[in-house]
Amino acid sequence: MDKFPLKGSREAAAEGNSYITAYQTVMKKSNGHTIGAGDGDHPLAPHSKLSSYAAATTSLTAATATDDEDMIDITPRSSPGELIGGGPGGYHRETATESDTERDYAPNQRTMHHHHQHQHVPTHSAFGDPMDGALAFYGSSDVQDDIPGIGQYEDFHTIDWQRDIARDRMRHRYIVKKRQDSVWDLIKGSIDAGSGWLCVLLVGIAAGCVAGMVDIGASWMSDLKHGICPSAFWFNREQCCYPAKQSVFEEGNCSTWKTWPEIFGLSRLGTGPYIISYIWYILWALLFASLSASLVRMFAPYACGSGIPEIKTILSGFIIRGYLGKWTLLIKSVGLMLSVSAGLTLGKEGPMVHIASCIGNIFSHLFPKYGRNEAKKREILSAASAAGVSVAFGAPIGGVLFSLEEVSYYFPLKTLWRSFFCALIAAFVLRSLTPFGNEHSVLFFVEYNKPWIFFELIPFVFLGIMGGVIGTFFIKANLWWCRYRKFSKLGQYPVSEVLFVTLVTGIICYPNPFTRMNMNELIFLLVSKCSPGDMSNPLCDYKRMNISTGTGFVEVTEPGPGVYSSIWLLVLTFILKLALTIFTFGIKVPSGLFIPSLLLGAIMGRIVGIGVEQFAYSYPNFWFFTGECADSNLITPGLYAVVGAAAVLGGVTRMTVSLVVIMFELTGGVRYIVPLMAAAMASKWVGDALGRQGIYDAHIALNGYPFLDSKEEFAHTTLAADVMQPKRNETLNVITQDSMTVDDVENLLKETEHNGYPVVVSRENQYLVGFVLRRDLNLAIGNAKRLIEGINSNSIVLFTSTQPTQNLGPQPLKLKKILDMAPITVTDQTPMETVVDMFRKLGLRQTLVTHNGRLLGVITKKDVLRHVKQMDNEDPNTVLFN
Repeated sequence: MDKFPLKGSREAAAEGNSYITAYQTVMKKSNGHTIGAGDGDHPLAPHSKLSSYAAATTSLTAATATDDEDMIDITPRSSPGELIGGGPGGYHRETATESDTERDYAPNQRTMHHHHQHQHVPTHSAFGDPMDGALAFYGSSDVQDDIPGIGQYEDFHTIDWQRDIARDRMRHRYIVKKRQDSVWDLIKGSIDAGSGWLCVLLVGIAAGCVAGMVDIGASWMSDLKHGICPSAFWFNREQCCYPAKQSVFEEGNCSTWKTWPEIFGLSRLGTGPYIISYIWYILWALLFASLSASLVRMFAPYACGSGIPEIKTILSGFIIRGYLGKWTLLIKSVGLMLSVSAGLTLGKEGPMVHIASCIGNIFSHLFPKYGRNEAKKREILSAASAAGVSVAFGAPIGGVLFSLEEVSYYFPLKTLWRSFFCALIAAFVLRSLTPFGNEHSVLFFVEYNKPWIFFELIPFVFLGIMGGVIGTFFIKANLWWCRYRKFSKLGQYPVSEVLFVTLVTGIICYPNPFTRMNMNELIFLLVSKCSPGDMSNPLCDYKRMNISTGTGFVEVTEPGPGVYSSIWLLVLTFILKLALTIFTFGIKVPSGLFIPSLLLGAIMGRIVGIGVEQFAYSYPNFWFFTGECADSNLITPGLYAVVGAAAVLGGVTRMTVSLVVIMFELTGGVRYIVPLMAAAMASKWVGDALGRQGIYDAHIALNGYPFLDSKEEFAHTTLAADVMQPKRNETLNVITQDSMTVDDVENLLKETEHNGYPVVVSRENQYLVGFVLRRDLNLAIGNAKRLIEGINSNSIVLFTSTQPTQNLGPQPLKLKKILDMAPITVTDQTPMETVVDMFRKLGLRQTLVTHNGRLLGVITKKDVLRHVKQMDNEDPNTVLFN
C-alpha cells in the first residue's frame, strides 16, 4: 500500500477503554496499596467500554464523595441478582481492524436489566441504570452498559497487549470459578474453552473453499486468453483435454480444445492465426486487469498489493480499520483471480495470506472471546495466515512455520497447535475441491529421487549466493520504483498504470513460449526431470549414448540444439520477468511475490544445472566424480531449479526454516533438504550483508508503519532522557489531580494533540499520580455535562477520592475511575536498550519518565521507532503512525 488516509491519527489519537480501574480492583487492595502494573497491565491501558461505563456511572452522578472502598468490584457474586454488566466476552464494543465487519458483529446496544441493581445504589444514576460500579466478567452475559464510543481503538493506532491479555485472564478466572455453580455454567465454560478450536476449524474450511474457487477461476480465465472448450465452456484446457493427457506445450494433441483462430474458422497454425491469437491474448489481459484495478479502486482500496507487510504490522498490534473486512475479502478474492489471469508477473500466495486473515477476522466475531479482545484475535489471525500459505502451496507445515518465522509477533504454544490444525483443515478442503488437478496435493511434485553427491554442494551454495544478490537487487529496485510512484503524479493514476503494465507485459511476453505460459506451468517444467522420449518439452532435447568409464559402460545424455535454444530463451525470460516483477509488485491490484521469485530462481537453477550436467558429461572421469558415476544421468538439472527457486525466494523474503520446509513440501523432495538448507543459508547471509531488510520489512518501513522488529538488537548507549518528549527545558502538558476546572481540561484537549495526559499532584509539585487517556476524558466530560445536573465549565475535575475541604462553586466532576493509577514508568537514566525491550516484549504504547518520583516526560512507540531510525542514520520522519 502506498498511502493510507490519516483518519483520526491526531484528533482522536487515544485508543482506550476504561479498564484499568477494574484491573486494579481485581488485584484487591492489601495494606492500602495495589499491585503494580508490571504484574500484568499496561500503564496506558485502553479501557473497556463496560468498565468505563461502570466507572462513569459512579463518578459522574450527582452523588456525594466516594472513598476507595467504593471502587469497581469485579469479585464474582454468589447471587445472580448481583451480577451486573458483561466482561470482555459479554460487553459489546466496536474495536478491531475494520469498521464494516465490526459493525456487523458488534451492534451498539444499550440493554439494561433494572432488577439486577444493588440495594445500596442511588437510584439517580446519570446513565439511566442504578449501579455502583459493580462489574462482573462473564463471557456470555447479555447485559451491556456502555458510554457510546468508549472501548474502541482508533484507526492507525496501536493496541495494548498487556491490557487485553490481562483482561482475558480475568474473564477466564471468572468462568472457571462459575463452573462450580451449575451444570449450565459448566457447559458454557466448556464451550468457551473449545471456542478457539472451533474458530480455527471454520477458518480452515472457509480458507480452503475460497482458495479452491480462486484456483479454479484463475485457471479457467488464464486459459480463456488462448482459447475455449466449446463442449463445456466452463472447463479450462486441462479439464477439457483431460482424457488426452496432453502437455502444456503440445496443443495439437487435443481436438476438444479450440483456440481463438479456430473459433473464427481459421487453422491453428500460420501467420494470420498467430496475429489473431496475439490480439486476443492482449485484449483478454487488458480486460481482466482493468476489471481488477477498477474493483479495487471503487470498492476496496485495501485489497491491492500483497498484504503481508500489513498483516505483519496488524499482528504486531496495529489497527488498520477495514483492512480485514468483508469487502476487502470479496474484492481481494475476485481481483486476485483477474490479476493472475491477466498474465501479470505476480503470484497469488501473498494475497492468499491476506484473504485467509480476512476470513479469520470475520469468524473471530462469532466468538466474543476473540472478537472483542484484540490480543486474542491475533491468535486467530496467526492461525489464519498459516492456512493462507497452506492453501497457496499445499504446504501445511511450511505455512505454520511461515506464520511463526515471518508474520506473527506473538505466537504462544497453543497458537502453534491451532495454526497446525487450521493449516491441515485448509489443505484437506482444498485438495477435495480440485479433482482435476495434479494427483499430488503439492504444487510442483518432482518424480526423481536420485541422490546428490558432495561435489554438488558447491553449485548449490553458488545458487544461494546468486539468490541473495538477485533478491537484494530486486528489493532495492522495487523500493526505488514504489517510492517514485508514491511521491510523483504516477500514484494519482493507478488504473492507467495497471493497464500500461499489462499492455507491455502482454506485448513482450507472448512471442516467447516460456513467458507466454502460466508461471506455475513454467516452474513445473523447470523442476521436472526429462523422461526418455519426452519431445514436447524443448528442455528435454537430449541425445542418449553409452560411454566407457574404464569398468563398464554408462548411459549419458548429450544436450541437443533444443536445449541450447531453450537456454537463450530462458535467459531472456529471466531478464524480462525480473524487470516486470520490479514494476508490477506494488501496482493497485492484488499481487504476490512468491511465484515470480520461485520462477526467477528456477530459471537460474535450471541453467546452472544444465551447465553442471554438461561438465559431468565432458569430464566423466574427473576426480570430483570418482566413484560416483556408477549410475546413469548423475546430474539432475531439475534439482538445481528447485534449489535456485529456494535461493531467490530466500533472498527476497529472508526466510530460512519455513522456506526449506515449504520447498520440500512443494516438490515432495525430502531427500534434498540439505541442498535446500545450504542454499537458503547462503542466500540469507549474502542478502543480509548487502541489505538489512527483506521485501516485506522494507515495505513496512516505506509505509511508515510502527513495527518494532523483535529480531533486531538495539546496540546504542542512549538514555531515556535523550528520547523522552518534551525535552528538559520544554513545557510538559499535565493535568493536576484537584485544581483544574472542566474548562481548563477542555482547553488543554483543544490546544494539544496528545493521546493521553499524566496526572500530577500540582504544577509546582509534579509527583506522578497516574495517567488518563484523551479519549476517556473527552467521553467522560461530554457525557457528564449532558447527563448530570450541576456540572458546568467551572466544575473542578477531581482525580482523587476525597472531597475538597471548601467547595463553594458548582458540583465537582469525579474522574478517578478513568485514571490509570499504576502506569509503567522508567527513570531518566534508564538505558534505551532496556526501554526498547520493554516496548517489544510488553507491547507498550508509551511509558512515563520520572526522576526521584517527579514526572519529566513521556516516551511513545513513535518516539522509540524514530530514535532507532535516527541511530541507524535513517530518516526518522518516515514513521507516520503511533
